[in-house]
Parts: sequence; C-alpha cells; structure tokens
Amino acid sequence: MDVIIAPDCYTGTLTASQAAAAMADGWARSAPHDRLTLVPLSDGGPGFVDVLADNLEGEVLALVTTDPLGREVPGTILLTTGAAGRTAYVESAQAAGLHLLAPDERDPTRATTAGVGTLLLAALDAGARRVVIGLGGSGTNDAGAGLLATLGVGPASRLARGGLALEATTVEDLAGLDAARDRLKGVDLVIASDVDSPLLGLKGASAVFAQQKGASEEDAQRLESALGHFASVVSRVRPPARDLLTGTLLKPEREPGAGAAGGLGYGLHLLGARRVSGVEAVLDAVGFTDLVASADLVVTGEGSFDWQSLSGKVVVGVAEAASRVGVPAIVVPGQSLVGRREAMAAGLSGVYAVAERPDQVAAALADPAARLADRTARVARTWSPSTS
Repeated sequence: MDVIIAPDCYTGTLTASQAAAAMADGWARSAPHDRLTLVPLSDGGPGFVDVLADNLEGEVLALVTTDPLGREVPGTILLTTGAAGRTAYVESAQAAGLHLLAPDERDPTRATTAGVGTLLLAALDAGARRVVIGLGGSGTNDAGAGLLATLGVGPASRLARGGLALEATTVEDLAGLDAARDRLKGVDLVIASDVDSPLLGLKGASAVFAQQKGASEEDAQRLESALGHFASVVSRVRPPARDLLTGTLLKPEREPGAGAAGGLGYGLHLLGARRVSGVEAVLDAVGFTDLVASADLVVTGEGSFDWQSLSGKVVVGVAEAASRVGVPAIVVPGQSLVGRREAMAAGLSGVYAVAERPDQVAAALADPAARLADRTARVARTWSPSTS
C-alpha cells in the first residue's frame, strides 16, 4: 500500500514532524512493505513555518522577536520566490503563542501581539510582496493592537499592554493607522486561520477563547467590553465602507476570522488583509491534492479530536481532500471526543485514539511518541493487507 501520514502537531507533546515520524515507525513495524510518505501539516498555528519550510524551496530567515510578555524569543520567516515575486510565511505563534508562557503567566488581559508586528516588519523589509500569516495557538486577546503599535499606528504604552488596556483607547492612539495601511499598499496580506469567528459577541474572541488562555469569566467579560470599545474608536478613525449592492456597513470586527488569535485577525483586517483557511493554504503549498491522488490510504492525527476539529482543522481538511479523490482517511488522535457519526460525516473512515479511556491519558502523555507509535502499529494491522 501507498500510505500518506499527514498529522498536525499534538499540542504540548509532539510537533507535526515528530508525530509523523512516530506514526511512521509504528506503521512500518507492522507493515514493513508499505510505502510511506510523511507530510506533516499545520492549520496556521504552531509549526506553520517549519511545516512549509520542509516542503517548499526557500530561505529561512532567523530573527529575534518578543513573546506575549515582551521578552526576547527567536523567530523565523520562510521566504520563497515565484512568478509573482517574493512570498513570506509568518507564524504568529512564534511571538504570541500560549506555549511561550508558563501556566502561571497565562493572562490574556495583559498579553500582547507586539512581537507579531516585528515578524511582519521583517517580512516587509525582506522585500515580500505577499505575506501569509498563520494564526493559531495564541495566548493573546488584544485585537491585534500590539501588532498595530509595532507598525507605528500608535504608542506601545497604550496599544501594547494587553487587551484590558484597550478600554482606555482614544482616537489619538490610532493616529498612524492610515500611514500603516499605506505602507502595505501593493502587498497581498493573507490571514491563514482555522478560526472564522468575528471579533465580538457570543462567538467572538473573548467569549469563546479567552478562558482557554487563562482568563477568568469576569476577565473574559471585561475583555469583551475593552475590545468593543477599541473597535468603536477604530470606526471613528476609519469609518467602515458600505457594500455597493446592499448598502450594509462592512465592519472589520464582523469579518470572518477577525476573532482569530484573540482578535489578531481583526488587527490584520484593519491593514487590508484577507482570510483563507489555514489548512487549505498549507495543503495547497505542499501539493497535497497530487500526493493523495496516488495513495491507497491517508492517516492523520492531532492531540485532541473534538468539536473544534470539525471546524477547519487539519484532520477534517485532510479527510475532505482524500474524499474528493475517493481515498479513505483515518485519524489517530491522542484522544477523541467526537462520535462515530460525526467522524463519518467529516469524511473519516475510522478513529483510533491513543488514549481510549480517561485513565489512559496520563500514560499517553508520559511517553507520547512511543504510545502514538504503538497505537499506529495496531491500526496498521487492521488496514494493511501486507500484515495478513
């Protein structure tokens, strides 16, 4: 059999490349005659640049940026050159990622995206005419205000102090917005995100994701208010345009993906960005459609296969790509919280969790690569004819 192994990262335990290697080791143990193609993937979150660097010809530019608390951290940008000029791939999680913070440091009321602005400026300075920014895995909830400060929209002392500080934003704090937009004229700024939620409301950044990043319920409510105030001030500085057909106001806070990465998508929309599916952007970049067309089976995976997985994450993106050419796809997640019917509706032919019961989770986390390899070896005995 020709088997494609195409997992996402297993958040907090294995990178996508490490997961793919572990799965391949397990599969080869049970079905040594199968031909394995490893294609680590990302939906725009952690590992976005590494995954693309493994699959695209280009130059990796190393630099220093800052984390959500303003401390220096290493960053990288992937630069590629094509017919349309130079493209830069940027991973926001390198500067705004939750994984950069210790558990007791996680506080989206004060975490900033200023370091993402540093990455974006480096991409522009490198001559990129197209910049694709992967959004996901953030520990921030500041509506991209920190990034805007780094690009000169307003003072860092006002915009780069976290989401809660935005409740005091004034029109004067956004005096440089038009100049920042002018600097990006002629640049195709692309948001690659698995999240299509708006900035505000019950499905927005604060209501859905803030508590996952360390906020209390009260913090989340205050962040919603602060981001709402910020958006109101922005609308006074730059009034929204109207749809030419319907006359509806085109408010950036309502744009799909505005709520991604704690509202970083909103900040990028203010600069003229457009959104695409993060996993689709990666699948296109690695030529996944051509790869899967000649395969017999696709094996994907992620840490937790849950309701969020069904909304534009890697597992479902892979399943949809495989189903379009009639190739079965299965998932080997760390754990699964999705029912069989939902999994089948997503295009998956099987779900084989490493930890099938809650009491098995601790053992899986203690040695994730070995447990993932063991589980994949058992799956191979089910799916590969060479084991018969």
